[in-house]
Amino acid sequence: MYEYKKHERFIIHSYKHNGNIHRAWDEAILLDDCGEYLVFGNDRTKVLESDGRSWRTKEPAIMFFYKNKWYNVIGQLKQDGIYYYCNMASPFILEDGAIKYIDYDLDLRVFPDGAFKVLDRGEYKYHKNKMHYPEAIDAILKSELSDLIELVRKKVIPFDKKTIEYYYNIYNKVKGEITN
Repeated sequence: MYEYKKHERFIIHSYKHNGNIHRAWDEAILLDDCGEYLVFGNDRTKVLESDGRSWRTKEPAIMFFYKNKWYNVIGQLKQDGIYYYCNMASPFILEDGAIKYIDYDLDLRVFPDGAFKVLDRGEYKYHKNKMHYPEAIDAILKSELSDLIELVRKKVIPFDKKTIEYYYNIYNKVKGEITN
């Protein structure tokens, strides 16, 4: 088992079901271990796409990676409010200084007013057929998406403003203290 400590710097690797790297982020700082999930923060981090393109995120983010849930949640602190981007994904592992998970295409976008939209259903269907997602994974993802939507409706962690603001304050305190 990988040993880690608070305020440690990680990278993030997102893979596809076939094992190919999908996307990588060059920084995520561990803010908290809440037992069932870890909380990370980053800001204007470099993202490398599988085709070699790169870009930087535009705003600070607080990320929740779950040990036993098939999703991860990114709270994005934009000028007009907190948006959430939720990836339907395998539970994460920590390995060689990287947070690793399999991205399963479906995403949930949550807006500051609590409205939400399921994204990329077509991409999910395409990759499900192309990469032969097992029926068991398909069933898990559909169930987990329903659970995730219920959390959004109830406005519970991580979908409450106070939690994101709390971790953003911690992130701001520690980011200047961390050296490469």
